Amino acid sequence: MTAAPTTIEPSSPPTRRRTAWRRRILGEETGVLGALIVLVVIISVIHPSFLEFHSITSVLRDSAFVGLMAIGTVYLLSMQELDLSIGSVFGLSAVACALLIRNGVDAWLAAGLTLVLAAVIGALNATIANVFRLPGIIVTLGTLSVYRGIDLVISGGASVSVPTDGSFFDILGRSILGIPTSIVVLVLAGVVLHVVYRWTRFGTLVRAVGSNVRAAEYAGIPVRRVRLQAFTLTSVLAGVAGVLSVAFFGTADPSLGTGQEIAVIAAAIIGGTALSGGSGTVIGAVLGAILITVINAGLVYFGVNANWGTLVTGLVIIGAVALDSTLRNRLLSFTRKRA
Repeated sequence: MTAAPTTIEPSSPPTRRRTAWRRRILGEETGVLGALIVLVVIISVIHPSFLEFHSITSVLRDSAFVGLMAIGTVYLLSMQELDLSIGSVFGLSAVACALLIRNGVDAWLAAGLTLVLAAVIGALNATIANVFRLPGIIVTLGTLSVYRGIDLVISGGASVSVPTDGSFFDILGRSILGIPTSIVVLVLAGVVLHVVYRWTRFGTLVRAVGSNVRAAEYAGIPVRRVRLQAFTLTSVLAGVAGVLSVAFFGTADPSLGTGQEIAVIAAAIIGGTALSGGSGTVIGAVLGAILITVINAGLVYFGVNANWGTLVTGLVIIGAVALDSTLRNRLLSFTRKRA
């Protein structure tokens, strides 16, 4: 009697879903989360005061501004796009908001008008890219200086201080149940835009464009409109960061955000967003922003000159990109062998 051939039952849908979930989490957020935990442990062992509530909230508050902009950058990187003007938009938004308040405009209205301005700036970046068929990185390399120049002109090159009375400053500039409002805003934005990125049509279109823009166009995906929406979203988040900075500091410096695009891009890349497009992680970008802030705070705790923070950030970017490339090449090699 001939033995019946052995058949291998395909894994059930729930099993495949669990496997995909583990792969996604382990491949994206766990690395940066593990690095963050290790770094916090090392600093706190040598300097226990680092774990005090005030110190932790201070680090998280400082990371909120970079974190908000990094969330938007996840969407752009996933499309193989980049906004180099985001730091300038951050600074211009803060100065515009402060000037409006100083000139008698209600603070809440000033904040709303600032977000409209940020949205227009983002839409302008995308429109130039669409009309002239240019990569976003080229367009924003120019607008970076344009927006910074406007910032310096309207502020006269001097800080803009505002009176800090009123509900605007009490709510956005203070804390909710002991937690700085900027942290609450970062968490809410992270959760909402994580859901949008993972489980909405817009998020799916963003990833599809980044995976293969030509195929997306052939499939009827409105690539230009998706680019417009992604750039606008990124600028609005920079505007939110600018408004929060005015609410907290009560002033806006025209140099605010200078060079900040480096930290923003680093946070997104360190968090697990692929430079090659098609995939990214909003939660990872938030963790990446916190990691960079912890690195800078750690340098201060160890008495290292703060200027070393830029050098360390650059090294971390190189390491993250190298690791990303290595892992993707190994995954590609493994997939080919299995095929």
